Amino acid sequence: MPTPVIDPDDVARPPAPAPLAERAQAPAVLLPPPDRGGLTWRPLTPDDGAALVSLLSRIEDADNPPYRTSDEETLEYFGDNHRWSALGAWEGDRLVAFGFVRVRNGDTVKVRAFCSGGVAPEWRGQGLGGALLDWQTSRARQMLAESGREVPARIVVHVDDDMEVLAGQLRRRGFQPRRWYSQLRRDLSLPIPDVKLDRPLSVEPWTPEIDDAVRRAHNKAFGDQWGSQPHTPETWAEGRTHHVPSWSFVALDRSSDRAQVAGYLMSSRYDQDWPALGWSEGYTEILGVLPDWRGKHVATALLTRAMRAYADDGMQYAGLDVDADNPTGATALFMNLGYERTRGSAMYTIEI
Repeated sequence: MPTPVIDPDDVARPPAPAPLAERAQAPAVLLPPPDRGGLTWRPLTPDDGAALVSLLSRIEDADNPPYRTSDEETLEYFGDNHRWSALGAWEGDRLVAFGFVRVRNGDTVKVRAFCSGGVAPEWRGQGLGGALLDWQTSRARQMLAESGREVPARIVVHVDDDMEVLAGQLRRRGFQPRRWYSQLRRDLSLPIPDVKLDRPLSVEPWTPEIDDAVRRAHNKAFGDQWGSQPHTPETWAEGRTHHVPSWSFVALDRSSDRAQVAGYLMSSRYDQDWPALGWSEGYTEILGVLPDWRGKHVATALLTRAMRAYADDGMQYAGLDVDADNPTGATALFMNLGYERTRGSAMYTIEI
């Protein structure tokens, strides 16, 4: 019996997704949070940077998280690499609560709105946090609708393990935990393995001249991972306030006249975190190995080279974060090198 011919026009096709402006369900009018105790609500501007620095310092001193946000990191909220919107509650000239929504420029796979905020300890328990979350969620929907990109969208809030009140507030507003992360550390007083790469591979210092090649390699290395977005030169350069070139390395394949980036490790130094952590550490910000060089101990060689650099500068630990669902087997690699878990966090999202 001959195989029947199926007309492509007869095959049912899934309906095209609705435009993002429709899916976002953005409110036409954004109402300010309800009045609480005579507070004044108004949008934040870069001129409010000092007030925001002061508020974050008061919040972190009260909550004592295992990190501290530097002044430079706080002021980056107002940077040009995101479209941002921010609201603050003022008691006279004193900022007592804030909410930020940031949509990163250059997102192409999924456009994301990141929400962050906080309430001064003396003003908690009066509904300010929930009111800010309502404002942020509505403003995020507006900003996603305004993005003009017809791709999936996501509203994101990061939550540390001990932030149970925030987690409950997010769930009640339709957020769900989608991803979990572990913060790890490795004691640098323990012996550091000596890892040799087979020629023509070698681990070499990071230099500004190779930075863009590393960016392009990073886009290839992480192109198939959950939530990954390709970096433009502008987004790649952001957040470098605490970058340490002497703690950063590149694995190069010199089998041809033009060296190829096989892997890379970028490090940062967060001195302001150390009193809260209780130890000093070199922090591995980004670690990647391109597919053609996986299984050749490139990641191990980069990590151990960085460990020695951290130790040479007097650091007690090497630190990093890892996605619990990382498909590359990174968690097992870190544990085999002596890393141990210290705490965790989760990404809560509304998918649009």
